[in-house]
Amino acid sequence: PSSLDAYVFGHLAPLIKIRLPNCRLQQNLKNLDNLNTFCSNILSLYFPSESEEGVSRPVDFGNEPYKRRKQLLSVLVAVAAMLSYALLTGIVAIEHVHEDEPIGPASLRGPSHEEEEED
Repeated sequence: PSSLDAYVFGHLAPLIKIRLPNCRLQQNLKNLDNLNTFCSNILSLYFPSESEEGVSRPVDFGNEPYKRRKQLLSVLVAVAAMLSYALLTGIVAIEHVHEDEPIGPASLRGPSHEEEEED
């Protein structure tokens, strides 16, 4: 098979073989005999165990009981990974500043108490 065959099969086989919630597109594709024959030939030739069992097993779309919790957990893990990467590589740095120490260069701080007494 050529790379075009693999590309076309990769897009068509899931649409034809998997049960979808809305069957309109799938019904239109199943009416095209040449595409069905193409997918069946590739399945039987290169995936013989899959073609015997049938690829059209029921697929559960979104009825997972803890879907929101898993999504939130994955987002938190991703943010923690990105933040730790930024801290470890030095992209983001946390500096501890004591209130006793003046912030910024001496020219921006203004005259100190010692300089005022001398004038």
